Amino acid sequence: MSNHLSAKLKSWNRRQFLKVGLAGVGLTGAALALSTVWSKQKTPVKVPPLKNAESPTTNGINPLYMLRDFDYGTVKQENGRTVREYHFEARTTTLQLTKAVDFASWNINGRVPGPTIRATEGDRIRVIFHNRAGHSHSLHFHGIHPVEMDGVVPIRHGSTKVLEFDAEPFGVHLYHCHIPPISRHIGKGLYGMFIIDPVQGRPSADEMVMIMSGYDLNGDGRNELYAFNGIPDYYKQNPIPIQQDQLIRLYLLNMTEFEPALTFHIHANMFQVYRTGRTLTPNEETDVITMGVAERHILEFSFRTPGMYMFHPHQDQIAEAGCMGNFNVIKNA
Repeated sequence: MSNHLSAKLKSWNRRQFLKVGLAGVGLTGAALALSTVWSKQKTPVKVPPLKNAESPTTNGINPLYMLRDFDYGTVKQENGRTVREYHFEARTTTLQLTKAVDFASWNINGRVPGPTIRATEGDRIRVIFHNRAGHSHSLHFHGIHPVEMDGVVPIRHGSTKVLEFDAEPFGVHLYHCHIPPISRHIGKGLYGMFIIDPVQGRPSADEMVMIMSGYDLNGDGRNELYAFNGIPDYYKQNPIPIQQDQLIRLYLLNMTEFEPALTFHIHANMFQVYRTGRTLTPNEETDVITMGVAERHILEFSFRTPGMYMFHPHQDQIAEAGCMGNFNVIKNA
């Protein structure tokens, strides 16, 4: 395979594959296509196809696909460097959180959380940020960048700002609006994950993103609902299919305002912790981890036996208010 073709294939993100699959063969076919593509890696990655082609789409998105939806941007070569260009638009959208609760969100590209940006250390990142949300907003990235790219200056409604910086250091980062009151802007949905891969890469795995968040429904500075990836109880009602014995790499971020910390726990298993994604070897092994606001880690694990396994914060009242899910471990053929 030529270097040009190889680079082009790497630039295709999973969202593009999903669009092809959704247009041509539907949800189940798209998942099968993805499984085939990923299986061509050196170590095959087993991704179970979604058996229920009617898995609910909420607010125009399907959180089962959001798990594995990495945005690698539009890839360009400029002055011998790889440039990844992203178009972000701040919007105001009403989210249906439950059958009885609607929520006026401020978000990126019509989804909460926003797109998961992914790049390799040393790439050039270019984010073209359009504000169409009706209020002043900004886009602040964690990581290393010049002060003029720090994203703390308000961008008025109808205006555009271009942020450009090098992707460094490798690890799991985040972005969010930085306009006071910051807790309100984040709590209404203006946040997302930013992954920078190490140049040498990581071992093949079934990779997925989970972002924990809360919803203050009445503006009293307290959360009434909680969620993984934006929708309360979605993964409880629609368990995440994973393969028996498959290595799972979970990029986990806590963006829950108004709580000093959240925990994360999986049942009947342990996981390896790579703190902030800044290491290539695990820092510890545990089955529950405590995370402050904006704290994030990589967790790796696999399940030996098939079955339905719960995951949730170990603060029971938070889990019972929407932050609960299940892994459906599918037996190897």
